Amino acid sequence: MKVLQVVDGYGWGGTKEQVYLTTRELKKKGIDVHIALSFQYDEMVKKLKPYGVPVHYFENHIKNARYRWENYRRLIDIIDRNDFDIVVGNSPHAFDYVRISKIFLKTRPKIINVKRSGRVPSFLSKVLKYSAADRIVVVSKNVEKYLREKNFLPEKLVTIESGVDLSRFKPEPERKLELRKKLGFPLDKKIFVNVANWNPEVKAQDRLFEAFVKAGIPDSLLIFVGKDTDTKIKELSAKYNTGNILGLGFRTDIPDILNASDYFVLSSYLEGIAGALLQAMATGKIVLSTLAGGIDEYLLDGYNGFSVNVGDFEALKEKMIVMSRLSDEEYSRISKNAVETAQNYSIEKTADKYIKLFEEMVYEK
Repeated sequence: MKVLQVVDGYGWGGTKEQVYLTTRELKKKGIDVHIALSFQYDEMVKKLKPYGVPVHYFENHIKNARYRWENYRRLIDIIDRNDFDIVVGNSPHAFDYVRISKIFLKTRPKIINVKRSGRVPSFLSKVLKYSAADRIVVVSKNVEKYLREKNFLPEKLVTIESGVDLSRFKPEPERKLELRKKLGFPLDKKIFVNVANWNPEVKAQDRLFEAFVKAGIPDSLLIFVGKDTDTKIKELSAKYNTGNILGLGFRTDIPDILNASDYFVLSSYLEGIAGALLQAMATGKIVLSTLAGGIDEYLLDGYNGFSVNVGDFEALKEKMIVMSRLSDEEYSRISKNAVETAQNYSIEKTADKYIKLFEEMVYEK
C-alpha cells in the first residue's frame, strides 16, 4: 500500500503537527508513506528525515501559489509517476491542489480529505470540491454529527481523532522549577498558558486577554504561545497597561512550557478535537476550555478539567479564578484524571485508524 500525504505552505501549527505525527507513525508501522510539500518547507523535511519518508516537492509557496499551474503540474507528475493507492489532502488548500490535480491524473488513487474543523463549506464548495473525495476524515464525532445534520456528504464522513505524541507530552512536575529558571519564568507565580497561532476570529485570544485582566488573580501570569503572539500581546498589554500577560511567539519547546506552568486555557470559537488542549492534559495541567467542536467528548467539567460554553467569556473569567484557588488535593485529582484521559488519544491509535481506513478503501469493490 502506497500513500501520499499532501501539505501546503510551511510554518507550524496543529495541522502541520498532525501531518508530521501521522506520517511518522505510518512509516514506523510499515506503510509506504510519502509526503508532497512546498520547496520552502525545510522544517517538515528535517523532522521526517530520521524516519526515511520519501519527500516530493510540488509547491513553490509564493504569492497566489494556488493559482500557479506549475504547482499543479508538479503534483500531477508526482502522483502519476509513483502510482499511489491513496492521496491525502491535509488542509483546505492542500485539498485544492489534490482536487484539481485529480482531473488530469492518468492513475486513479483513492482520495481523502482531512477536515479539521466543523465549519460547513458553501454549497458550491461541497459540489465542486469536496465531492471529489472518496472519504472525508473529520477529527471528532461531534463534528461528524454536525456535518451529517447539515447533509454535508454524509456517505463520505469518517471520524479519526487527532493524536498526541505521548513520548513528548508527559507530566514532569519534578522539573517545574528547573524549567521555569531555564525559560526565565517567575518562580512564585501561578502561570496560565494558551497555545495557538494568533487568530482571534477563531481562537479568541483577544477575549481571553480581557477575561484574564478582569479576573485580577493575585500573583498570576498569562502566557500566549504561537505565531505572532509576541507582537500582538505587546500591543494589547500597552493598551490595557498590564504587565502580567506575555506573548512568546512561535516556539518549539511546548512540552517544557507546559510543564513549567500550572494551568492551560483555550478560548476558541471553533475547534476540531483541539490537539493543544489534549497535549496540556497529557502533561497533567489543569485545563479550561470552551466546548467548541469535539472537546466535550473528553473534557468533563470538574473531573479532568473545566469547561464553559463557546463565547461565554464571563464564565471563562470565573472558572480561571476557581482554578487558581484549587487545593493541592483537588489539583492532584483533576491532574491525574486529565493524564488518564489523554492516554486514549495517542498518535499510535490515530495511525492505526488511518491504516484500517486505507485498507478498506484499497480493497473495497
